[in-house]
Amino acid sequence: MSSLFHDSTTPLLRQLASAKKMCMRAICIAAALFSLLPATAYARDAIHKGDVVVVPLRGEVSESLLMFLRRAVKTAQSNGASAIVFEMDTYGGRLDSAAEIANALNYLTIPTYTFINSNAGSAGSLIALATQHIYMAPVSAIGAATPILSTGEDLPATAKEKTISYWSAMLRSTAAKNGHNPDVAEAFMNRDKEVKIGDRVIHAKGAVLTLNAQEATEKIDGKPLLAAGVAESTVDLVKKAGLKGEIVSIEPSGFEQLALWITALAPLLLLIGVIGAYLEFKIPGASWPDIISAICFALFFLGHYLAGLAGWEVVALFIIGMALVLIEILFFAHSTIVFGVVGVFLMLASLLWAMIDRYPGQNFFPSGKMLAVPLLNMFIAIVGSFIVIALLARYLPRTSIYRRFALIDSNPPGPSLAGAPRQFVTALALTPGTHGTAVTVLRPSGKARFADRVVDVVTDGEFIAPETPVTVVQSDGMRVVVKKYEAASV
Repeated sequence: MSSLFHDSTTPLLRQLASAKKMCMRAICIAAALFSLLPATAYARDAIHKGDVVVVPLRGEVSESLLMFLRRAVKTAQSNGASAIVFEMDTYGGRLDSAAEIANALNYLTIPTYTFINSNAGSAGSLIALATQHIYMAPVSAIGAATPILSTGEDLPATAKEKTISYWSAMLRSTAAKNGHNPDVAEAFMNRDKEVKIGDRVIHAKGAVLTLNAQEATEKIDGKPLLAAGVAESTVDLVKKAGLKGEIVSIEPSGFEQLALWITALAPLLLLIGVIGAYLEFKIPGASWPDIISAICFALFFLGHYLAGLAGWEVVALFIIGMALVLIEILFFAHSTIVFGVVGVFLMLASLLWAMIDRYPGQNFFPSGKMLAVPLLNMFIAIVGSFIVIALLARYLPRTSIYRRFALIDSNPPGPSLAGAPRQFVTALALTPGTHGTAVTVLRPSGKARFADRVVDVVTDGEFIAPETPVTVVQSDGMRVVVKKYEAASV
């Protein structure tokens, strides 16, 4: 009996061992990748409640800068910072990235400041207007946000009119929300906008508006035109603004470009990860599928962490889901599917959660807009996985790679199986309705003899004793499903 039990559960235990190995490798690879991050990537550990966080905004406004700033604002707010100061020196860049940054700043509930340390040109002016307070260095400027092509040329006339109309409205609404003069904001982009306060014309039509520090801080009717004041440095700004707390800086980690590529390739990473896990279960003798799968999932979570989208909690949720699936395989494969279903749900939820751009203080349940891209990525990965797995199930067993790596279970000891020939399932034409005999107990996997061949089979969950007649109900080339054969009675 012990030999029969051992042999019938060998495929199950082998798959369990493969799953354990893949899980451990995923954890080890993820830990190794996260350990490569510089200390600045974990700046959240250095921020304490009440600190003033300084975030540099230098160079071109781009998607990689968005990745960094998104991570920075979430870190500052979730750690209880008293204020956040953006030290800006940029001539501009992508307007769409600037709009995304401005949108991220809208979720902040702590005071926001911009210190223009030289330049806040073009797209930089939109970001500055998205903060509540603007301070400028003695020699600095803000404005000149006219949209142009990436080549530096002007937009075609029709496209330019539409673009200016849209982004002018964006600048006005952003400025109004944060207490700035919307006419000044619009004049940064629209050369046909006149800025007039009372009877005084601040800016005439005919050119886009650019303000230096002295012009931006000029008080008209007791209120500065745009900037709250002039500061020599961020330390001077903190003092003049009356901010309390230690000054803490968050610097770019240098991995933002990597995060950009990884988040863009999220569906592909999920697809390869799922296929690798499938191949590990089907070809346990090969070590490369689970390594590839573990690397893909680790890179997926790492990239979304660096992009400011995911934290360690989603990794923990994914591991819990894997653990529940292992428990299902080990203890409840023949009685219930609850643990497995819950585990798969948690794994999918963690993958989806990692892609959602959620900010501290938002509702727990994401909106439809927040779910749009993550659901699309998940849909692409799942549909792609089903298609590729179906093709592998059909054609992989016929390849030399599968025959090279696939492990054949040893026959259990005992005279009843002595000399029984062993054969790959795929070498036999086992069509539905083919009759055979169970060689081992099927609980639910084990061995059955068809003609003079012994092959691995599995039931739909029922137990079948040795020497019981069975019949094939399904064969997909890599798996043979059988049930107890009931002979028709007369």
